[in-house]
Amino acid sequence: MTAKTENEIEITETAPASGCCGGSSCGTDAADEGAKGGVTTVYQVAGMTCGHCEGSISSEVSALAGVTAVTAVASTGLVTVVSEAPLDDEAVRGAVDEAGYELVGRA
Repeated sequence: MTAKTENEIEITETAPASGCCGGSSCGTDAADEGAKGGVTTVYQVAGMTCGHCEGSISSEVSALAGVTAVTAVASTGLVTVVSEAPLDDEAVRGAVDEAGYELVGRA
């Protein structure tokens, strides 16, 4: 949508570019995905402080077989994972470790 103010300044709204943070959580809410089917599990992760952290964890956990959505939130330390079937906690721990963070456990 484009609009002009009285000073003729053009303001244009655009959708965010895909891949903005490199994480699979961009534009995806794992809780919404879980409502469509699958298993939703929430994990507590220590060490996340920013969007880059969220993206790193999301990328590693998304690579696990059966994972359909991941949402990592640095401010709470919570990582919500939607998968086709229950995941092995040790596999999730390995993915989080690979990203450089610590899986505390299920939230």
